[in-house]
Amino acid sequence: MTENKPTCPASRSKVIELYFLEHRAKLIDIASFLDRVDRAPAEGHETDFRVEAFCRALAILDDGEPERARRILELLSDHSTTPIESAAGMKGAFGACPE
Repeated sequence: MTENKPTCPASRSKVIELYFLEHRAKLIDIASFLDRVDRAPAEGHETDFRVEAFCRALAILDDGEPERARRILELLSDHSTTPIESAAGMKGAFGACPE
């Protein structure tokens, strides 16, 4: 982990004390999601762009570099600048962009 200039008013041990259990539960939830994806039968294609983006985001969490939240948000964001012609038939956001 790289050393960053502290900008949080709480100490590192206090942040861990306050938030560790909450984020431990989120990690277990993520592991459960990935287990379900692995157990589900494929429907003609083995990979999904959303799961691929999710796994790239997990790698960012472990790279030790600063600004993980910003980099993951950018990874999962749509950077296109051309509007779509119609949203008819779309059910909502994908949460990640197809490459």
